[in-house]
Amino acid sequence: MSELINNSSERKAKLKKLILKLHDGESQDTVRAELTDILSQVPYGDVVEVEQELIAEGLPEEEILKLCDIHSAVLHGKVDLSGAKEVPEGHPIDVMKKENIELKKVTAQIRALLEKISRSGEEDVAKDILGLRALFNQLFDADKHYQRKEYLIFPYLETKGITGPPKVLWGKDDEIRELVKGAIELLQVEGITAKELRASAEMILLPAAQGIDDMVIKEEEILFPMSLDNISDGEWYEISKQSLEIGYCLYDPQVDWRPEGVAEKSINEMQQNGGQIQLPSGGFNVEELLAILNHLPVDMTFVDRNDKVKYFSQGAERVFQRNRAILNRDVRLCHPPASAHIVDKIVADFKSGKESRAPFWINMGGQMIHIEYFALRNDKGEYLGTLEVSHNVNVYRELEGEQRILSYK
Repeated sequence: MSELINNSSERKAKLKKLILKLHDGESQDTVRAELTDILSQVPYGDVVEVEQELIAEGLPEEEILKLCDIHSAVLHGKVDLSGAKEVPEGHPIDVMKKENIELKKVTAQIRALLEKISRSGEEDVAKDILGLRALFNQLFDADKHYQRKEYLIFPYLETKGITGPPKVLWGKDDEIRELVKGAIELLQVEGITAKELRASAEMILLPAAQGIDDMVIKEEEILFPMSLDNISDGEWYEISKQSLEIGYCLYDPQVDWRPEGVAEKSINEMQQNGGQIQLPSGGFNVEELLAILNHLPVDMTFVDRNDKVKYFSQGAERVFQRNRAILNRDVRLCHPPASAHIVDKIVADFKSGKESRAPFWINMGGQMIHIEYFALRNDKGEYLGTLEVSHNVNVYRELEGEQRILSYK
C-alpha cells in the first residue's frame, strides 16, 4: 500500500494522523506498525512541515515537546534521507556530526560502566564513580554543541518561517542539560553507595545518556538535512566564523571551511583599527602578538571571570596538550574529577581576594613541571580571571656555572 501514497499532501495527512494517535495515547508499537504498513519511508521535509502544521492548528508546543522522544522513536529508521545534501569537511554540519560521534562514544562508555557497577560489589564503586564523573564532565560539553545550534542555526531557520521544530528541539536541549547537570551533582555526593548509585542510574544517569543519543537522531534525521535545504553557503560561512566564540564539543575541527568564492582573510585584515593593539607601554599588531605569545617558553591558558576557558597559547613545545574543544568550557570540567575541588578552591580564593597566586610543581615523564595560577585583576582590583602558566623547568635545574659568551645550541 505504501507505494500508492506518493502524493505529498496525502502522505503528510497520514503522518499527521499517526502523530495525533500518539498524542491520544496509542502505543508506539501499534503506531510504528501502521506507519510501516502505509508509509515505508517519510521524507524528512514532511516531518518538519507536519510538526509546523500541528503547532499552527493549536496543538500546544508543550505537548509536542512531551512526546517528542516518542515521535523520534517511532520515526527512527523510517525517515528518507536520500535527498539530503552532502557537506565538505569542516562545514558546520560536518563538525556537528563529528561531535555527535564523540558524544555517542561517551554515552556508550557510560552504559558500559553502569553495567559493570550493576554487577560489582560495594568495594569497587569508588573508582567507578570517579570514572562516571569524568564521563559526565565530558558529556556536559554537549552544551556548546546545543548553543551553536540554538544561537547560530535556529535564527536562520526562523527567518525562513521554520519556527516549530527549533522551539521543540530547544526545549529538549534544556531537558538534556538539566539531566546531565543532575547526573554530575549526584556523582559528587560524598559517600554514595553502589546500591544508591544503581537506584539513581535508572532515574538520572541513563536518561541523561539516552537524551543525548535521542538528540543525535533528531538532529541527523531531521534538523541537519532541513537546515542544509534552507540555509545558504554564505549564511553557513557566517555560522562557521562565529562558532569558535561558543566553542566545540569534544572535537577540534581540522579544516577551516569556507565556501567557494569567499577569499580567506589574514588575521590582521579581520581586525579593526588597522590591526593595531595599543597598550600603555607600546603596541603591536595581531600577527606580532600571536608570534610573541606562541614563542614564550611557557604554556598559558586564560580562564575568564565566569570560569570559562577563553584562550590557550600554541607554542611548539607544549607541556599539556590543548585543543579548541576546551574553549568556553567550565574550567572545573577540564580537570580530572579527583582534582576538581582544588580548582574550586583556587578560583574561590582568587575571587574573594584571599589569594593571588597558587604554585605547584610535579614530576611528569622525567621532567620537572612548574605550574602556577595567577589571579588577574584590573586597576580597581576587580577580578578578571585566572591565568595558568606551565613550564618545563628541567633545563634550568641542570644549569651550572655561567654562560657569558654567545653559544647557540
